[in-house]
Amino acid sequence: MGRHADPSAPTRSVSPVLIAAGVVVLLLAGGLTWWGLASSSGDDGPCAAPRDVRVVVAPELGGLVKDLLAEPVAIDEDACAVAAVSTQAPLETVANLRALEDSAVPEIWVPDSTLWGTRAGGVQLDSAGSMTSSPVVLATNQTAADDLGWVEDPPTWGEVLDAQRPLAVPDLNATVEALMAMAAVHTSLGGGEEADNRVVQVALAAARGTVPAPAEAIAAAVEGGADAPLGALSEQEVLATNREAGTTALVAMYPADGSPVLDYPVLRVGAEDRAMRAAVDAVAGVLTSGEAQRAAQDLGFRGADGAPPTGDLAGIREEAPEELALDATAVQQLLSRLASLATPSRLLAVLDVSTSMRAPVGEGTRATLARDAAKSALALLPESAAVGLWVFAYQLQGDQDWTELVPLRPLAADADGVPQRQVLSSALDTVPDRLSPGGTGLYDSALAAVRAARDSYDPDYVNSVVLITDGTNEDDDQGISLEQLLTSLRAEADPDRPVGVYGIALGEDADLAALEQIAEATEGGAYSAVDPSDLQSVLFSALAGRR
Repeated sequence: MGRHADPSAPTRSVSPVLIAAGVVVLLLAGGLTWWGLASSSGDDGPCAAPRDVRVVVAPELGGLVKDLLAEPVAIDEDACAVAAVSTQAPLETVANLRALEDSAVPEIWVPDSTLWGTRAGGVQLDSAGSMTSSPVVLATNQTAADDLGWVEDPPTWGEVLDAQRPLAVPDLNATVEALMAMAAVHTSLGGGEEADNRVVQVALAAARGTVPAPAEAIAAAVEGGADAPLGALSEQEVLATNREAGTTALVAMYPADGSPVLDYPVLRVGAEDRAMRAAVDAVAGVLTSGEAQRAAQDLGFRGADGAPPTGDLAGIREEAPEELALDATAVQQLLSRLASLATPSRLLAVLDVSTSMRAPVGEGTRATLARDAAKSALALLPESAAVGLWVFAYQLQGDQDWTELVPLRPLAADADGVPQRQVLSSALDTVPDRLSPGGTGLYDSALAAVRAARDSYDPDYVNSVVLITDGTNEDDDQGISLEQLLTSLRAEADPDRPVGVYGIALGEDADLAALEQIAEATEGGAYSAVDPSDLQSVLFSALAGRR
């Protein structure tokens, strides 16, 4: 069903990690490849000098490209190009372009978006034009669309996140529609720190499993209901779903600030040899021809110029939406930030419980604010994350300024019959009742936390300490100085077991300068929440900014 369905080929799952040599064997064995070979007619025929051109195309265009290149393509009166067409998810092709020898890569690649080209490393790619296009839209059923009121009065991409309705976000590394949608949200929100935080929240929620996968979102929408989730899909996938269902199962909604567009570029890969370049150009000419455009429109795509699909337009509109242009470099940077979240966190949270945390903020205190922000972040972290919890003030446990409330364990771990996530949530609830007089043992606690995180270091995780405080170090008589702390952190730093400290200064009295020096010594980060109500967004910034 939908955009990734090739009606002439069986459905195939997409794997983001390939063994390149194995892919070559499959391709040569014919497992994924259709050979558009025609018999030579001898020296007197147009194929007296046939030249093979390997073409790799996104799966949804596979059947069409096979049909278009079913016969040899004339180059001149003595030669022709014979196409070997294979379908492959763009992520897999990117992996092959980087890993395979030049003799094994395709001469022509037709991914769904030009954005993939920025991920192909130093591979020479030259566009011959666009084969077809399809805008990225928001999709749900008619009942939900009417309930939202977005068909007649569409939101901006940034406003979509405020709809209190789950937005299906698959693996951003593997599917360009989701990446485009998140880039559109980021652009719509101004591209600053707030935009980063909102996108990070969506990405973490997706990893947490609290939003449906696209296939689940489509199924839920098709089944009906005003509470159906939203999916970021190509317009062609909406139309293909409706045509297959024989009804308007999905409705496309077009955000007010425009839609990113899948442009299906026809990319020449290498082809420095003049004779080979002529063969590649001949095949590329077929794929960018008016015939190809019209055939794609029959399948629910738009023309390269935005001309509407032909036939039934159930669920979509005839007029092309305004294109929301995305900067390829900025999108790649966003992907890199989001990809860093793919490696699970091993995070030791260290919260200040000195009496200054009793200062009022809104309807609560700094302590209740820290509790709520930490619980909100905890709710987003996936089961693969590992989290522990300490609190610190002054001599909480004998002469020790800190105490461990929950050991560092995976959130899915069983802690005496109770999931670690629940143990942490319950422990966080007790934080406002743990406030202790006497001062703040910031430096001793920071050093102890880094040592503890390093002692339990796991190379499969991003190991870090998140330290939240609203004050300055007040343990000068018995504790270490800032200079001693920084000296110890630098001397004990282990490149094989890096532990970054991410310090959050809560309020105007917090010692941000000290946290910045601690962060620098551990290659971590320091953040300021001068207005304590900003703590939640700052905490998300710390999570997003981890190494």
